[in-house]
Amino acid sequence: MNWRDLMCGDVRPEHVGQRLALAGWADSRRDHGGLVFVDLRDRTGICQLVLNPERAPEAAEKGHAIRNEFVLRAEGEVVRRAPEAVNPNIPTGEVELQVDSLEILSSSTPLPFQLDEENVDETLRLRYRWLDLRRTKMQRNIGLRSRMVSAIRRTMEGGGFLEIETPILFKPTPEGARDFIVPSRLQPSRFFALPQSPQILKQLLVIGGFDRYFQIARCFRDEDLRDVSAVQITQGVDEQK
Repeated sequence: MNWRDLMCGDVRPEHVGQRLALAGWADSRRDHGGLVFVDLRDRTGICQLVLNPERAPEAAEKGHAIRNEFVLRAEGEVVRRAPEAVNPNIPTGEVELQVDSLEILSSSTPLPFQLDEENVDETLRLRYRWLDLRRTKMQRNIGLRSRMVSAIRRTMEGGGFLEIETPILFKPTPEGARDFIVPSRLQPSRFFALPQSPQILKQLLVIGGFDRYFQIARCFRDEDLRDVSAVQITQGVDEQK
């Protein structure tokens, strides 16, 4: 048994008539008393599920219990939507899955915030980071970063550059900020430092003959949150005015 045959956002009109298994989170549910419509979401997009009690009474009964972020697996037939029901705003808007069997793989407690809610407190978002990462904006930003890094690698490799990772644990170096230090387990009272930049290691590589080298480097600087302080000072001035 395949857990899924396609990602939710990949279902298209050319799949009409095919039987598919889809899996993802319940993005929303619309209960019309008889028919139940569920927008099933994964990182690629949304596909509408139709739970019809005349076609699949057991699946339709389960549909009444679905809430946002339930994890579902559905099997059924891809059909075209009625012309008046087509959603031009999403790539899967011309089709839907007529469900024959439905599994609730995991239920969800009431959410601390809705995923489409704007201006959610950052502390709350970080506390429930796994939910925050499901938000469309976060999915889009992480996907964009991945594509940018991939493009950088293709371009650099096409120019004959080698990607090399320099060590994360190194000795303290005189940079412009404080070091993050890591105690050595084997040498008490001795410490490593997390690199503020790969400059020294990069110079060693170039001298060692790797004249075309690139790295998407991780740098660590123990600096104060100047921007936060500036915001607080600005707010204080505004309040005095």
